[in-house]
Amino acid sequence: MLQRNPIMLEEHNDNPSAIYLSEYLMGLNEGSTFLSNLTDDDLATVRRLGTKVTVQKGQNLFFQGDKHNGVWIVESGRMRSYYTGPSGREITLAYWTPGHFVGGPEVFGGGLHIWSGDAMEETELLFLSGTTMKRLVREIPDIAIAVIDGLVYKGKCYSALIQMLGTRSVSERLEQLLVILASAQGIHENNEIIIERSITFEQIATIVGATRQWVTQSFEKLQKRGIVTVNRKNIRIKNIDSLSGMF
Repeated sequence: MLQRNPIMLEEHNDNPSAIYLSEYLMGLNEGSTFLSNLTDDDLATVRRLGTKVTVQKGQNLFFQGDKHNGVWIVESGRMRSYYTGPSGREITLAYWTPGHFVGGPEVFGGGLHIWSGDAMEETELLFLSGTTMKRLVREIPDIAIAVIDGLVYKGKCYSALIQMLGTRSVSERLEQLLVILASAQGIHENNEIIIERSITFEQIATIVGATRQWVTQSFEKLQKRGIVTVNRKNIRIKNIDSLSGMF
């Protein structure tokens, strides 16, 4: 049975959380504070040296195998990081929301991207080249601290993902993803937790490491057991405690 932290739900989700597989719900969105501790003057310097970029839904920002040339800070929208295996099969590593950066880990440029990034919706970002990042780190100590903290957070994120993939069954990973979505996006209504269908079964499959058919069949089992109901608009979780050990 999965060990879970208490679920904390927001009535109004003005600051959407990053989403990735982790056994620990607290801390999922720590990396969203990447530049939030800068002074107004330092933040103005970052914006002056950066370049605004807009990526449309479904458009790639960078590809696996591309040369690193800097990082992008998400200002609005959602970005996905994903890895493509030799067979062409994809696994989603994380969904990143405003305040997070994408394009690491080589924040100063150089080397090759070991995964890809695409937009889940129209997304606005601030691009900081590797050269610019080096300059900022040398000139603004708080930027150096932000970079270290950001890389620590990314390391914890991908470590949590590896732990889930290596120690939990696909069914358990699906259970935990539903708990994460409920925690990050869920809304209470009539003793149910409602998750808007901003994520498809295909996307769920790439997160938990399964096929779309398996995900569809698993949700059919959940519905038969009265644990969830699913329609085109949302997933309704009727009893989140029943998600543990249901298969």
